[in-house]
Amino acid sequence: MASMPPPPVSVTPSLIPPESWPNFDDLITEDGKPVDGIFSEKQMRLLTSSLYDSWPGPGDGRTFAAMANVGLFYSPNEPPVVPDVLLSLDVQLGDQRLKRNRSYFYAVHKKMPETVFEIVSNTEGEELDSKRQLYAALRIPYYVVWDPAEFLSKQQLYCYHLHRGKYKEKDAWMPLVGLGIMVWKGAYETWDNRWLRWCDQQGKPIPTGSERAEQEKHRAAKLAEKLRAMGIDPDQP
Repeated sequence: MASMPPPPVSVTPSLIPPESWPNFDDLITEDGKPVDGIFSEKQMRLLTSSLYDSWPGPGDGRTFAAMANVGLFYSPNEPPVVPDVLLSLDVQLGDQRLKRNRSYFYAVHKKMPETVFEIVSNTEGEELDSKRQLYAALRIPYYVVWDPAEFLSKQQLYCYHLHRGKYKEKDAWMPLVGLGIMVWKGAYETWDNRWLRWCDQQGKPIPTGSERAEQEKHRAAKLAEKLRAMGIDPDQP
């Protein structure tokens, strides 16, 4: 579903109780439109897949869901907003055969995501204007805008924290989530570029599945080297 700029927000959207929502089958959850482009697609996937590959979650057995380019339905009376990436804690994905589980419905999860991202690919997305107003009105704790091509300004990364109902720019650490965001220079799927990545509090990127496999391969090689130095053949059973 392509992200369309939401209308300007003048009042706080009312969060209608789940029991008052209409039949989910009457709502349009997919429109068949493609994502913005190759870089955006890879960047979205990097932000979502690395969490499932390597992040244990917020702790104490709590669950999470990371999604890319999925409609966020906050009201049955308004069209959804479609963040490029969202992260929501303490939710579980349901049976995808049911329409109520194919998008992110406030009425289903009874909470907003903790973090939403917008990856800027042109000057028409209203990322710093109407979208920022809407996400703040929905009381989403963290909002990240990543503008590597500098379509909006010379500032490439904006990290907003909700404070008394308004977004304030702060550092890239998100205490409610237990993760931060960093700009990383390197190759992702053979494409050498500058990428936005999740990181821990020490600034270490959350690894992708291929990075984890490479790390394990390196550790195994180091262990085999130590064993050989001790006169032990690691290849022998």
